[in-house]
Amino acid sequence: MIVGTVRERKLEEFRVALTPASAGDLVHAGHTVLVETTAGLGSHYPDEQYTAVGAQIVPTMEEVFARADLVTMVKEPQPTLYALMREGQAIFTYLHLAAEPEVTQALIASRCIAIGYETVRLPDGSLPLLAPMSEVAGRLAVEEGARFLKRPGPGRGVLLGGIPGVPPAHVVVIGSGNVGRNAVRVAVGMGARVTVVSNAIDQLRDLDHLYAGRVETALSSRGVIAALVPSADLVIGAVLVEGRRAPIVVTREMVRTMQPGSVIVDVAVDQGGCIETTRPTNHDAPIYVEEGVVHYAVPNMPGSVPRTASVVLSTLTLPYALALANLGVDAAIRRDPALAHGVNVYRGAVTHPAVAEALAFPYIPLDEAMAATQ
Repeated sequence: MIVGTVRERKLEEFRVALTPASAGDLVHAGHTVLVETTAGLGSHYPDEQYTAVGAQIVPTMEEVFARADLVTMVKEPQPTLYALMREGQAIFTYLHLAAEPEVTQALIASRCIAIGYETVRLPDGSLPLLAPMSEVAGRLAVEEGARFLKRPGPGRGVLLGGIPGVPPAHVVVIGSGNVGRNAVRVAVGMGARVTVVSNAIDQLRDLDHLYAGRVETALSSRGVIAALVPSADLVIGAVLVEGRRAPIVVTREMVRTMQPGSVIVDVAVDQGGCIETTRPTNHDAPIYVEEGVVHYAVPNMPGSVPRTASVVLSTLTLPYALALANLGVDAAIRRDPALAHGVNVYRGAVTHPAVAEALAFPYIPLDEAMAATQ
């Protein structure tokens, strides 16, 4: 099979879907690998490292899409790519379509096969290709929150860990999944006072045990969150519902009760955001102030640490890319239920129920969509 990867077109996205090591494994398995020139530079992988493992450097994204049967990327297709996608071609990337109706329409129109990293799901319910980026984003959330609490800028001028005689900042983490747990880890390590709010009692018990009382825990409800955010210097939104838009857990009225110059980091922004006042930003202009509160809402947070993120992402997606290339797309999907669950759009049909519900598109089960094209 011909497998391709391109330079990311999303603003300030420096990750690459295939590192030279993963490209080399695909070549070793007998496949042709096309890499758009400079695709890896944002992660400090020059073209020469790809050619050294047998990949072919091609000059344009148009050539990659024209020749490749499988295109691996990091983020959802940007408008410059819409016309390049074609029928039967597999697009393997983060999609987050519940918050992207325009992208969904483009995928439907192209009749490609769109597989979302974030919805590949193992039998135990875990999301193996979303988890590593959630870990990165959770850790970055605290770093960025601490950064924007400082002056100059609109922050409160608070040191996250405090000093003797001055109490530390109060960090409220809403959600206890991969993002939340990793945010807690960094916030505790920096010496903050940390409160975790979640509806997952087992995860709260685990955190309480792990941190031996250094972390406060609370079962989530509207009233509990409303009571906590006024004292928070930093609120981290870490709510995930697989394939769906994130629910609003912090309302505008709650944001108004926060202290001027406090900070919100909404990690759920790539799924619409879990805080009512959130709107997407980017790495060039990452913050804005609303209701007196600093908001950080960059959808591709891990793009700021592309070397780390690219290595883990490329390594974990490689077995799935190899299966798609070795067996053929349809056969790989039929063989692996986890990969099948990742298919969001199949040749014009929306095949993920949560995406169809979120965007009010007709839902067609994957097996029906596949049978209809045979």
